[in-house]
Amino acid sequence: MLKYFLLVAREENITKAANLLHLTQPTLSRQLMQLEEELGVQLFRRSKHRIILTEEGMLLRRRAEEIVALADKTKDDLQRREQQLSGTVAVGSGELQSSRFLAQLLTAFQEKNPLVSFAIYSGNSDNIKERIERGLLDVGLLQEPVDITKYRFVRTPGREQWGVLVREDSELASRERVGPADLAAVPLILPERETVQNELLNWFGPYAERLHVTATGNLLYNLASLARDCGSGVLTLNLDCTYPGLRFVPLDPALESNTVLVWKKAQTFSAAAAAFLTFSEKYISEYNIWSF
Repeated sequence: MLKYFLLVAREENITKAANLLHLTQPTLSRQLMQLEEELGVQLFRRSKHRIILTEEGMLLRRRAEEIVALADKTKDDLQRREQQLSGTVAVGSGELQSSRFLAQLLTAFQEKNPLVSFAIYSGNSDNIKERIERGLLDVGLLQEPVDITKYRFVRTPGREQWGVLVREDSELASRERVGPADLAAVPLILPERETVQNELLNWFGPYAERLHVTATGNLLYNLASLARDCGSGVLTLNLDCTYPGLRFVPLDPALESNTVLVWKKAQTFSAAAAAFLTFSEKYISEYNIWSF
């Protein structure tokens, strides 16, 4: 109503103001009359060609301009506040080369939403799934094979390469690649995830029964330290990390794993988490297109 009043006061003509407001002249006239009745004062003196503000009308004009300006500013501030996402998104990730892509994804989202922070949990896919189920994580980067039937997911670009970390004084360290027969002859340290172990045993084929497994674990730094001391080889993904005294040798035939970004299908997310998931789907889709 105040905006209608201010426009009429500015134009000094109800017909012109009505056209600008996309209203009929009688409708706008009724609105002004209702305002005068509500305030109990006369706001305009009407002449044949124009209308003139009364003293009461001039007072209302000054106050109305202040009120409307404040209302517009408040609305703008509130909209800006809503547009500036804030909060924390909980993300789980294993030790993967795909973690580099995840870092790019988080950075790209944070550039657009600088008030959003990330709480990053490191673990294997089983640990991360458990924490997603308990509501402790919003989203997780998982290494396949993994059961994702209960999740929404998007497959990340790139593949993880399997190999073995061996001591530099090992005969295998001089090889370009190593096969099942080579590794069946040395003590090995395996990942602790049963599904990953099964995939590795399938890769070994008939040599699986001959394996000498000395330990299992989920943190490569600790496993690498053990391998350096005891001489066992660590079956692991290629993380492009340097471990003094050890060398990574790829498997032959090559063995690779995919990774997926997953989140629960039926869950209410915070505004920040929901925006991150939407952003992630689009970012990965566009990344795959440009990579292709």
